[in-house]
Amino acid sequence: MTDEWIARCTCGSVEFQATGIPITSVTCYCDDCQEGARQIEALPNAARILDSDGGSGYLVYRKDRVHCVKGNQLLRPYKIRERSATNRVVATCCNAAMILNFDDSKHWVDVYRNRVQGNVPSIQMRICTKDRRTSTCDTTSVAEYPRYPMRFVAKLIGAKFRMLVGR
Repeated sequence: MTDEWIARCTCGSVEFQATGIPITSVTCYCDDCQEGARQIEALPNAARILDSDGGSGYLVYRKDRVHCVKGNQLLRPYKIRERSATNRVVATCCNAAMILNFDDSKHWVDVYRNRVQGNVPSIQMRICTKDRRTSTCDTTSVAEYPRYPMRFVAKLIGAKFRMLVGR
């Protein structure tokens, strides 16, 4: 497995570089991820975000390991609610969803899986499946959780600890 990934917008004008192994790789079915994806997919010429079963795929990274290396001026954050701390960051050149980040002190950023080039890590878990709109996905190969599981939270806490100790 590689230690570096490039996430590229549809037209190639925007690129993010992610280094190191992701914290995890998830598909999220929460209402906010579904609504945010629908809003972005409604933009002119936007690429599809939602999987066939209504989930949004992400590689979850430490914030200090994801950087825009090309086209930063083309990025625009979208919020599904005005007071939300969550930003779905879109490349305005082609309306491709690139990352999901936060206004508050969260230490991670979610890179949209469908933007990542190359051999993308497999999905490790499906989260917030209680909000899944359809049941068409293969439910036998990946752990599913109706909400945010302790396994997911533990991975985030472990990543924060590693950041604090400089690893």
